[in-house]
Amino acid sequence: MSDRKYRQRGYMDHGGQQEQRSRPQTKPQAKPQEREGPRSPKMMAFGQKVKCAACGATVQANIAIDSSCPKCNADLHTCRQCTSFDPGAHFECRKPITAKIANKGARNDCELFAARTVVERETSSGKPTDAKQAFANLFKK
Repeated sequence: MSDRKYRQRGYMDHGGQQEQRSRPQTKPQAKPQEREGPRSPKMMAFGQKVKCAACGATVQANIAIDSSCPKCNADLHTCRQCTSFDPGAHFECRKPITAKIANKGARNDCELFAARTVVERETSSGKPTDAKQAFANLFKK
């Protein structure tokens, strides 16, 4: 038994000596094993999409040099739309480019361009026809 009133470790500890308490040995818990396939039939699907860097609208995956966004009419073949765009990298590009491109939002003819794809959940469940149907869908099993 200790002569201290409280048993917390602190300024009264002596040079790294700790009381040996008998603790029951516990087995290390195993990590849950990964399963093949979906976990449940109600699991949402994921899809890869290419989105406009200016407005966020979904655009076609194959971007040509003269492509523009159908919603905001912004250029799509830009540095901001590329997967190699990194504001913290040299010339703001992860690829080895020789010259800096000043306007990252303007169209350029970079040969290393690859469109940035975004992985997101596909949550299109459709809109209900009326308010009563929407309320009934909330409590449907």
